[in-house]
Amino acid sequence: MHEVEIREGTIRLGQLLKLASLVEDGVEAADLIRNGLVKVNGDIEERRGRQLAAGDVVEVNGEKVRLVALA
Repeated sequence: MHEVEIREGTIRLGQLLKLASLVEDGVEAADLIRNGLVKVNGDIEERRGRQLAAGDVVEVNGEKVRLVALA
């Protein structure tokens, strides 16, 4: 699992997927989410606009990313 730092208090799921290089673009992010292939904190997430905060863990195709607040 690797960590991704965020500056703001929250970030949208689609933005995080791109920032963490888990997808190439928003279309790929939407497809993965629509097909139930993205988990947030262990649960399948179907909303591309879901707000994520420090401590949340996102999983795509077995790869996990934890959000951390930029100090």
